[in-house]
Amino acid sequence: MDHPAPSSAACLANPDFRSPIRLSRVKSCFRLVSLGKIRNNFLAIAYHPVEMTFMKRAGYSATIDKFLSTPDASILGRLVETSTFAVELTQRDAWQAEIQSLKKVMATNAGHGSIYLEYAIPRLGKRIDALVVIDSVIFVLEYKVGESNFLSHAIDQVYDYALDLKNFHETSHDAFIVPVLIATKADASPVVALTASSDRLIHPILSNLDTLADVIDSVLDFVDAPAINITAWERGRYCPTPTIIEAAMALYGGHKVEEISKKDAGAENLAHTSGIVDSIIRTSKKQTTKAICFVTGVPGAGKTLVGLDIATRHINKNSELYSVFLSGNGPLVKVLQEALSLDKVRRERECGNTMKIGKARSEVSAFIQNVHHFRDECLLDDDKPPIEHVAIFDEAQRAWDLEQTVKFMREKKKWMDFKMSEPEFLISCLDRHRDWAVIVCLVGGGQEINTGEAGISEWIDAVTRSFPKWQIYLSSRLTDSEYDAGKVIDKVRDLPNVTTCDELHLAVSMRSFRAESVALLVKQILDRDGASARQTLASFRDQYPIVLTRSPATAKAWLRDKARGSERYGMVVSSRAYRLKPHAIDVRLQVDPVMWFLKGKDDVRSSFYLEDAATEYRVQGLELDWTCMIWDADFRFNGKSWEHWAFVGDGWNRIHKVDRQRYQLNAYRVLLTRARQGMVIVVPDGDPADPTRQSAYYDHTFDYLRAIGFDEV
Repeated sequence: MDHPAPSSAACLANPDFRSPIRLSRVKSCFRLVSLGKIRNNFLAIAYHPVEMTFMKRAGYSATIDKFLSTPDASILGRLVETSTFAVELTQRDAWQAEIQSLKKVMATNAGHGSIYLEYAIPRLGKRIDALVVIDSVIFVLEYKVGESNFLSHAIDQVYDYALDLKNFHETSHDAFIVPVLIATKADASPVVALTASSDRLIHPILSNLDTLADVIDSVLDFVDAPAINITAWERGRYCPTPTIIEAAMALYGGHKVEEISKKDAGAENLAHTSGIVDSIIRTSKKQTTKAICFVTGVPGAGKTLVGLDIATRHINKNSELYSVFLSGNGPLVKVLQEALSLDKVRRERECGNTMKIGKARSEVSAFIQNVHHFRDECLLDDDKPPIEHVAIFDEAQRAWDLEQTVKFMREKKKWMDFKMSEPEFLISCLDRHRDWAVIVCLVGGGQEINTGEAGISEWIDAVTRSFPKWQIYLSSRLTDSEYDAGKVIDKVRDLPNVTTCDELHLAVSMRSFRAESVALLVKQILDRDGASARQTLASFRDQYPIVLTRSPATAKAWLRDKARGSERYGMVVSSRAYRLKPHAIDVRLQVDPVMWFLKGKDDVRSSFYLEDAATEYRVQGLELDWTCMIWDADFRFNGKSWEHWAFVGDGWNRIHKVDRQRYQLNAYRVLLTRARQGMVIVVPDGDPADPTRQSAYYDHTFDYLRAIGFDEV
């Protein structure tokens, strides 16, 4: 979304400010704050603390007075020395211009704060040009040297940096954060204004070199808040919750899982679970045994992140622990492959190398594969083991059962004598290794949405039936109802080759970093436990807004108002929502997930345009920052229970098969758990003139959700 052209002045509508700001030179008083070298502990895979100072994230850091007294050449040399990419002449010139600009601007603020240059944000795979803490304000400065215009993507870039600090650096949560975009040759009339969220984040200020000093002085003069304690601020933990796309790019680019995952004490630590799985792999190799490991977790808890972490650790084909990440989720695989390929080309360019996108795609496709392609490769030679000793199966519960697999093999592959379920065949492929092998099954509860998906029981049955020598490592939560594996677990838990492990379960959602109980709320809604849902909603409604409306147009406006920077938003609907066509939504026209998830605000194929809605088949395993979920009459509340319907021909038919009812309920579970920061739920008004959209089909659902306590817009 393009930002409006700035006017000469704006009011800061917040009690912490005294009056409107007009950007003219003002004198400010500052409180002297000392700089301490504080260490921050992170839990490593080996479960030993890894010391990491806040300042190590920066290519250069110092107090402002030290920065001013240090020769430009020394600062530049430090930036070159600590750079993780090839430093070309243009980059040196840009740094030199930034150093000279900052020294000029900071001359009146000597001794009043600290400065950090080239500050790394692993979650985004980016670096902030300059992070400056003065008095009570954190300035995020992004320079565009030689640029004469304020481009929308550059505004979003500096906005994203500020949002990252606000959301994920714990001692920046309550601080005033001011993103400033400096286009060195642009005409500028800077405006200072709070964002609509009133969380002390200033709307990006557009400046040039001449107005930058006025921007900083004016903000400092009018912000009325206690000075930031630099020592305490640096001690604050960086606790990001990346999207799966961001996480995949960071891990593939060489970052560790503990660098890009949150460290909340109440959450099951991703690094710990990943370390347990890694230990199982190494033990299996050492003892020349074969093992299958089941990792469970609530929606958005990071199961896929654990799998990607394991795969990226052993990405070298020459490694004895070489592994592959497999998924039957076609849209997820396509989106991750394209995102990683584009990111790889970008990183190679930063290192001074040239890589064609085709070569990058080829390399990435060996790392992340569609499980069906892996299966077909193994079919070509039924005696030869795959090159990988470790196979990570994402969403393992979605593997096909015996009936579906045999039907596919006979009709599509012409294997008339094929008699195995997909889990059994995939295990048999790794079993071809004569020494050792490990299968890691990442399991989501209540995520089966397709006919023929076997659930997790078939994996365990297949091992005990056909591969009794394999070691089995079970998450202790596989007995929970949503995994539908209780009966088979009861049969195998006492076998000598079975080990149950609490650490193989991820209990807290990371997707909704503003409220970790969203998955619980959705479960309670679908379980018709309205009383519990009201309590759960009340516990986080201030951190994670969920609103209710009957108007798609109102919902779209709400999304656009809430999203900041490049935060992604989009519409999601059930694949059976056939009667949303009057609202210009036709679910039979499937979106291209790569375009929908990766393209920007200026592309009509992207989610940002709010023209195309994605179904559960396109969004499962992926996420958005903000969602508009439109509820059709295929899944409706009648005042007492849920009803399941399918639109066929010119009318609704009741769904009676239990499996199909479960798939439909799970589809809504997927749709309601895609948002990281908030969502709007639309239950449209019915139309008395349309027998397929009677008010009774929608009103009970709306009333049920309203009674839970969602605010109406």
